[in-house]
Amino acid sequence: MIEINDTIFDEGYFRDAAERIGEAAQLGARAGDRFAVCFSETQDWLAFFFAARTAGASILPLHPSTPYAAARRQAENAQCNWLFYNRLEGEPIAGERASETGQLLQMSSGTTGEPKCIARAWSDIEDEIETYVSFFTEPSDMTPLVACPTTHSYGLICGILVALKRGLTPKILDTGNPKFLLRKLRETERPYLISSPAILHTLARLLPPGEKIHATMTSGTLLPEPWFRTIREKSKHMFQQYGCSEAGCIAINTDVQAANEVGRVLPRFVLREPGSAEEPKEIAVERSGVAVETRDLGYRRDDDMLVFLSRLDDLINVSGLNVYPKEVEDVVMGMPGIGDAVVFRKPDAFAGERVALLFSAEQPLDRAQLRQWCAERLAAHQMPTEIVQVERIPRQPNGKISRRDVAARYGAGELGSVRTEAA
Repeated sequence: MIEINDTIFDEGYFRDAAERIGEAAQLGARAGDRFAVCFSETQDWLAFFFAARTAGASILPLHPSTPYAAARRQAENAQCNWLFYNRLEGEPIAGERASETGQLLQMSSGTTGEPKCIARAWSDIEDEIETYVSFFTEPSDMTPLVACPTTHSYGLICGILVALKRGLTPKILDTGNPKFLLRKLRETERPYLISSPAILHTLARLLPPGEKIHATMTSGTLLPEPWFRTIREKSKHMFQQYGCSEAGCIAINTDVQAANEVGRVLPRFVLREPGSAEEPKEIAVERSGVAVETRDLGYRRDDDMLVFLSRLDDLINVSGLNVYPKEVEDVVMGMPGIGDAVVFRKPDAFAGERVALLFSAEQPLDRAQLRQWCAERLAAHQMPTEIVQVERIPRQPNGKISRRDVAARYGAGELGSVRTEAA
């Protein structure tokens, strides 16, 4: 049974819908094909998902807001044979069939390069769910509220499929309306909110003094320090998970006390090189002899906690000294009035690279004051040499920031700037 907003869909609904979809889409006859699926209604998308998984087909979930042209382009990039776009009549895309067994297909976030198609076998997904449930038992008696896209593995696997495995009814909230989300939280017994950093931060700020969310789960990107403090204060229990498209969930933190403590590694993986605070390494895991390199820099502490430092591609090398963007962003966002910030690299003829900063604030802010704020809290090589206030920092639907995309859009003049008196 699954609840979507205020409507309950029982097992019979999805069983009948999956059977109808299987026949209409000829999933049995096309079991070796790849299907790209985009439906505006969550129940329609989920019915297609369950039908494809049962048939052993491969499926590429597309966010319901994806325009047709973008959906077709993603289907082509993933070498899908069919595109089902808000109807059960498939549109042929590619003729050649894949040789693999059924898989969940997902496009990588593209935060560090062009998005690529990641394929995971259904058997690997099932093993992830089994390990997740047995390792992470704290929410077993809580009511899961899934307030994130169910076409992404975070909402689909860790939200819906894990809840069903536990015998719980996942409540999907496919709206970002804060008032609706607060109402659902307040009327739900022991709610366990699975959502993005941006939504968690918004809800935490709206809660009156003394009111807390029973449990929150964050994933996808590290919380800026001011956001973390706000959410932590308003959460009775706070969880965090860490993973990547190729491997799924890698680590879970069952009691988050610092934003960069991403969790303890699930027993289905072996951490290849733990590293240390003095000598961090790329986070890489192995399973059944297969290695997955995350392109993330971090280390494992003596208490087995995995600590995340930065995306390797986001590191800024200033005259041989590493600058971790999040450290600078946390300092900037600690200044009163600043709501969001992103740091990225800029080429420099003398230092090789320099720190560039975009930020948004409630009002136009004097950049001289911001420079002074940073100078009192950052080392010289961490200091931004270019500071620009913009109306809004562009974030992806899951709350992530693509520094590569931000730098490109800023360089092309697409983000604009807020005029201030001091340069």
